[in-house]
Amino acid sequence: MTLDLILIGLAITLEPFPVMAFILVLAAERGVRKGLVFILSWLACLVLVIACVLIFTGGKPPQPHSAPTTASLAVKLAIGVGLIAYGVHKRRASGRVRRNSAWQSKVRDVSPWTAAGLAVLLQPWGLVAAGAATVMKANLSQPLTWLTLVLYCILASSSLLAMELYATFRPMAAGARLAALRTWMERHQDQAIVTLCLALGLFLVGRSIAQLV
Repeated sequence: MTLDLILIGLAITLEPFPVMAFILVLAAERGVRKGLVFILSWLACLVLVIACVLIFTGGKPPQPHSAPTTASLAVKLAIGVGLIAYGVHKRRASGRVRRNSAWQSKVRDVSPWTAAGLAVLLQPWGLVAAGAATVMKANLSQPLTWLTLVLYCILASSSLLAMELYATFRPMAAGARLAALRTWMERHQDQAIVTLCLALGLFLVGRSIAQLV
């Protein structure tokens, strides 16, 4: 469970679209405050999904090859196949000319409530679902499980947290460097998405098939 959550958490925090949107939120007026709202809403989604899964399982992992375990593996397998298919599709379409997105100019003028809504909207729900399927194995009677779940939420938010802290304590330097990071990500977002989707998709498919067999 721990290895799966680490990889899924890394994939979530490296998703280009939420990171780019968050940089634009930070660039807005009172961006640090709006960024904090974005992060809290982002974390709330992760915690809520985990809480729902733990309530469903009662905090105890299902028995091997039971219906819940088979269902969770089937979900992870389906998500893995979907990520691979999307990665292949994105790779084939990566050579097309991309138009400037109108949403980027609108994000700079968002209110705190809109920033919170953006965090929910831009959450990579496919990856979050893969994390939820993995959390079904959690055994709350072990203290290490609690630590793993907390670290998963922090890891899945680490890129946002790092930028928020940087903008808070180094506001002058942060503006230019985060803008440069956003420009770089705009140029390489297709490659990043393809790499993340294929790598995590192959991992999920391989792990799911191995555990199903």
